Amino acid sequence: MTPALGLKRLGYALAAAVAAGGVLYFAANALVSAEGVRAQVLNELRAVTGLDPVLRGPATVALFPSGRVSFDDVVLGDADKPALTAERLTAHLRFFPLLIGRVEIADVALERPTITVEIDPKGGSNWSALLAALARSQKPDAQRLLAFSEMRITGGVVVLRDAAHKLSETLENVELSLAWPSISKSFGATGHFIWHGEPVDASLTLADFTAALAGTRSGIKLRLAGAPIKGAFEGAISLNPTLKIEGMLAADSKSLREALTWLGQKPLPGGGFAHFALKARANVMGGTIALTRVNIELDGNTAEGVLTFAADGRKTLQGTLAADTLDLSPYVSTVKLLAASRHEWSTGPITLDGLAGTDVDLRLSAAKIAVADAKIGRTAIGANLRAGHLVVTIGEAQAYGGVIKGSVTLANIEAGVDVKCQIQLHEVDLESALGQLFGLHRIEGKGTISFTADGTGDSVLSITRTLTGTASLIGAHGALVGLNIEQLLRRLERRPLSGSGDFRNGRTPFDKLVVTAKIVQGNAKVEEMSIVGPTVKLNLTGSASIPARDLDLSGTAALVVASRAGAPPFELPFIVQGSWDDPIMLPDAEALIRRSGAAAPLFNARERSARDAVRSVLERLTGTAPAAAPPAAQPPLPASEQ
Repeated sequence: MTPALGLKRLGYALAAAVAAGGVLYFAANALVSAEGVRAQVLNELRAVTGLDPVLRGPATVALFPSGRVSFDDVVLGDADKPALTAERLTAHLRFFPLLIGRVEIADVALERPTITVEIDPKGGSNWSALLAALARSQKPDAQRLLAFSEMRITGGVVVLRDAAHKLSETLENVELSLAWPSISKSFGATGHFIWHGEPVDASLTLADFTAALAGTRSGIKLRLAGAPIKGAFEGAISLNPTLKIEGMLAADSKSLREALTWLGQKPLPGGGFAHFALKARANVMGGTIALTRVNIELDGNTAEGVLTFAADGRKTLQGTLAADTLDLSPYVSTVKLLAASRHEWSTGPITLDGLAGTDVDLRLSAAKIAVADAKIGRTAIGANLRAGHLVVTIGEAQAYGGVIKGSVTLANIEAGVDVKCQIQLHEVDLESALGQLFGLHRIEGKGTISFTADGTGDSVLSITRTLTGTASLIGAHGALVGLNIEQLLRRLERRPLSGSGDFRNGRTPFDKLVVTAKIVQGNAKVEEMSIVGPTVKLNLTGSASIPARDLDLSGTAALVVASRAGAPPFELPFIVQGSWDDPIMLPDAEALIRRSGAAAPLFNARERSARDAVRSVLERLTGTAPAAAPPAAQPPLPASEQ
């Protein structure tokens, strides 16, 4: 076949197609009128949906190349507060039935609709009458034509308002395909929308659409998938006499913190709240969601138990969870008691803004808990959060070789945070407990620590400046680390002016240690501090500045056993000053001078001038050679001072 002949045949085919189309167009226009098509389409829409739309704009009918009828400015519900408005409603018609004069709708499209759902205080809505009409249209004995089975929504907006619960939400760019129950009883909706700036894919299936509209029990499947969180539910739903939903719920998120923020909650304080997964049996009754057989994963921790969430009035979460092992380090990672230098309190800001949205009453138990470097055994904790006030109660926690009990209360105030605590550490290892809690690594042994205080501020440092309360420590069978008091006393007993030497790497064992203090505005007044050991005894009083982390104490140190038979045990007044981490113990200088033979010139001023006496003492203290021979009347030094 030549090219020219092929082109000629193609031209004939195109001409035939155009002619056939023209014949079909004129046939359709001859068999049905535009006004008739418009009326039949409206009748079928009313019959299938039971709804009576108000058409406020013009209608357009097109029969070729595809049949469609479009209605502009469509309204459902009250004209003043419509439940639905759409820029255009378009019904696409099946073409071949149209050729024989029948109007059958293939599908319906709503373009840029705005769907408004208003919930009244009694639980009703502006959709109640429309849903009742839709339910009547779905009854088996209803006289209707089930001609179409699909409705599409493009570019829609859904607005939900519930004044009683102060709820207002908007879904934008709603794109949905509704599978209308023309043959089976089920109803399905699939599509996507944008909520809080994030796209969400959604699908909904109702096993019995008619039953669901009537408020009776129907199977339901719901899937939601967005970047912040994914969720799925499969079970049953009924609306009469009240909302009831039961079934299996599953949800997961890469970051629970981001998901809660996306859902409209204030950002949670502290760290953690990353990967999250939940599986549970859900039972929704009215405004209460009860979760049983809960399996929850958060930041690598897994727990089981029950949870209840109530949204009637103020949001409340209650529950009991049990876990084998918990790592709480992520949640306290941003809470720094000490600065990076480890010698000063942290000045970082403290905020509890994220605790004001929901009330919480949660009980948690675990066989093992890790908090940073601390390892805690079997623990029972209760957390109660109400109106932004957080109370953490430690029923019993096995830690530091002993037991911890007490409570900590945190509350938001204008000045920052109000803190109240009552803590008792019973029979704990003092070195690890004091070291990890307060950065103090100078005491070994077993003991009981009691601490009651409250303070306010916007940082740890500012809170320490306002602390008021009491503290006590009772220890036994331990040691003071970094100071050998016995060795120091024995050397000063032999040579009072010899200097203290280096005793800061030793240890001072004790049988009993007692410390009691009263705290006022960050200053701890030490009412009693006594140390009784096998070789030495110490008694001190004074004060300690909590903000500055320094000591200003004075007291007496004494040997338990005298160095010489018949002589009293050596004792010496002294002071302790400096930081908690590295205190300095200084003997009383006047007492040392009086014990030394070199002090005689100072107290025999009648025989020598005061200047010569002072010079003589300084020479002996410093070891400097005298400028001239000492006077003949000067008594010789004792053998112990030579």
